[in-house]
Amino acid sequence: MNLADDVLAGDRRALGRAITLVESTRADHRADAVELLQAVLPHTGTGIRLGVSGAPGVGKSTFIDAFGCHVIDQGTTLAVLAVDPSSGRSGGSILGDKTRMEELARRPEAFIRPSPAGRTLGGVARRTREAMLLCEAAGYDAVLVETVGVGQSETAVAEMVDLFCLLAGPGAGDDLQGVKRGVMELAELLVVTKADGDLEPAAKRAAADLKHALQLLRPVHHAWSPRVLLTSAHTGIGLAEVWDAVVEHRQALEDSGELQSLRGEQARQWLWTELREGLVERFVAEAGEAVRSAELDVVAGRQLPTIAADRLLDDR
Repeated sequence: MNLADDVLAGDRRALGRAITLVESTRADHRADAVELLQAVLPHTGTGIRLGVSGAPGVGKSTFIDAFGCHVIDQGTTLAVLAVDPSSGRSGGSILGDKTRMEELARRPEAFIRPSPAGRTLGGVARRTREAMLLCEAAGYDAVLVETVGVGQSETAVAEMVDLFCLLAGPGAGDDLQGVKRGVMELAELLVVTKADGDLEPAAKRAAADLKHALQLLRPVHHAWSPRVLLTSAHTGIGLAEVWDAVVEHRQALEDSGELQSLRGEQARQWLWTELREGLVERFVAEAGEAVRSAELDVVAGRQLPTIAADRLLDDR
């Protein structure tokens, strides 16, 4: 059997190799990756696609660990694509999500794949979309994308999932100061974490603040009104309600016909992302010396970046 057949058969090791292949930057690997994706494409598109984001320290991995176990207990297989931040200096990343999702990592119905964000903005890795398709082809009922963390460009995940879930801590008043309006506008499910013990009153106040904030924003889809839910990964409170909301959201989009149009728009966004990335890569490859010379002039203050960029583009 070839790699595509092994992935379609649900071979976990083959799925890991397939994701490594599509993440590779080698030209020969890219050709093989395209062939692989074409082979599995007819077997994709049926899974629930969920994006989970939130400010650093809000407990994304802890929530996903408990939530994922609940989802599996309901008879659903789950793949988690966890994107770790990469160092801008060394290019390295921690890739520690499996250690933070101990319970979920032990479940045979779960597949956890950490990937470095690299230089891709938006809290996701460049090949997260391809990895998502491979997980669906391998038979996983739901694919969850955990992003790096909320920031100015933390909206790319919303362009590749059906439901964007934003996590907030008990101090939502403080959290909202660091969450950009654009991210709030894209969230269709807001989940307040750590709603237990001494933090429960603060979590309830946070939920009330978020509900008030949602009243000022337009819903992403006509068929769904954003919700605010309280959860505790330690006690399990609210996990069932979150999953029920995910399933209900999927059904609402299917019934209204919005799921098909959403997936089409995502494909269009994917096309433009690839065009932008590809054009920059080819430009740098073809004009390497000129680009390096322009960089030296800009760093030395001999030329404005806008002028240098215009001249490089005019010379092509």
